[in-house]
Amino acid sequence: MTPLDQDRITQYLRRWSDGSDDALEEMLPHVYAELRTIASRYRRRERGGTLQTTEIINEAYLRLSAQNGIDWKDRSHFFAVAARIMRHMLVDRARAKLYGKRGGGSDHISLDEIAVVTPEPDVNVIDLNDSLERLAKLDERKARIVELRYFGGLSADETAEVIGVSEITVKREWLKAKAWLYRDLSGEK
Repeated sequence: MTPLDQDRITQYLRRWSDGSDDALEEMLPHVYAELRTIASRYRRRERGGTLQTTEIINEAYLRLSAQNGIDWKDRSHFFAVAARIMRHMLVDRARAKLYGKRGGGSDHISLDEIAVVTPEPDVNVIDLNDSLERLAKLDERKARIVELRYFGGLSADETAEVIGVSEITVKREWLKAKAWLYRDLSGEK
């Protein structure tokens, strides 16, 4: 994405923050490819699921369009919110499957990016979400970094921009967060 495209998206976001109802709709063609990339990551993690990438994007769009009163800062902020919405969609879907009438199994996602020492083949998405919430109680910034990097697909630089810290801080805390999550999910103390 060129700096011109980034500036254009920021302008749409500012208009949306100022109450323009059509700004999100006008912005969508400019952000669709990145939203599709994020949704594709989620789809790959949804084992045995039936959601299509387009369905994830459409649901995220509906939920995004319902977001009022957000003071959008820039495109990274927008994608961070979109990633959080998609994460919650995935967790809600896994919980519905787990507790549904038919009692189906819960979704699993790969821990390749989170495991530090020896990767677990699969982790239940609900367990990962619960572990991430426990991490947030201990260290909100580390949890936010995991959400932005792992779920949102943002680079260390983009994550640093969203959070307002240096890139090296993001990289250092990303490693610590992955180690903490691995220990928490594997039951090691």
